[in-house]
Amino acid sequence: MQFLVYILVFPILWIISILPFRVFYWFSDLIYIIVYRIVGYRKKTVRANMALALPHLNSHERLVVEKKFYHHLCDMFLEMVKTLTISHKEMDKRFKITNIELVKEFENKGKSVVLLTSHYGSWEWLMTLNNQTKFHGVGVYKKIANKHFDQLVRNIRSRFNAELVETTQTIPLMRDNEKLDQLFMYGLVSDQSPKLNRAFHWHPFMGVEVPVHTGAEMLAKRYDLNVLFVDVQKIKRGYYEATFVAITEDPRSIPDFEITEHFLKLVEKQILDAPEYYLWTHKRWKHKR
Repeated sequence: MQFLVYILVFPILWIISILPFRVFYWFSDLIYIIVYRIVGYRKKTVRANMALALPHLNSHERLVVEKKFYHHLCDMFLEMVKTLTISHKEMDKRFKITNIELVKEFENKGKSVVLLTSHYGSWEWLMTLNNQTKFHGVGVYKKIANKHFDQLVRNIRSRFNAELVETTQTIPLMRDNEKLDQLFMYGLVSDQSPKLNRAFHWHPFMGVEVPVHTGAEMLAKRYDLNVLFVDVQKIKRGYYEATFVAITEDPRSIPDFEITEHFLKLVEKQILDAPEYYLWTHKRWKHKR
């Protein structure tokens, strides 16, 4: 059954991926009408999240943000499909690094890096960084249930020299890589809600005390990795810029949880600056005090 679904859906995805960008975004506008106005995908969750996290906005202002968010959500999903066939030249034009010199500086330090990012802007296109650095990029992800689509995602990432590793395999991979004479950059999207039995720390996020992921900080300390944050901003439709921020070069000297809390403050700034580009459909505040 999984394979049947795959062979039925893949041709559609491929056709979408080769559409000219103008037609491509017209199609995204059509998807928006279906997802937002007809289906109402997770609309209750989005509104509950925004009411908690954006209390400084009135109901009309939150509705404006909500509509912009769904437009962005549809764009981002289709942009992920676009990576099936997009050229490296086109990708480099649409996803730029504003301060690649900082990454080069960290290359020269001779240590691997933990790269912290959030569900903001376009974390999917961040994989293009691997074309501009000596670091071997590794993205930590949750495996897709359909093994054929899971392999498809892996193949797409490999087009841009990125490797994917399941969350359960992250520590064994880092342990093995530590023995190699190669620099790695481990990308972790760390702003979502952990399972309660794995919550070691609670901290206010957008004014609400919630359990937070501390795995990236733990890994940085265990393997003595430099820690960077990447801020991805949407410049206009189909164009993004990523800016790197150094968090620490000596994670073991930082008191526990301070790296995580610093990261969360940076994510909060992203959200407050332009809330429509955050992933409001996830139940980030489902566990709260």
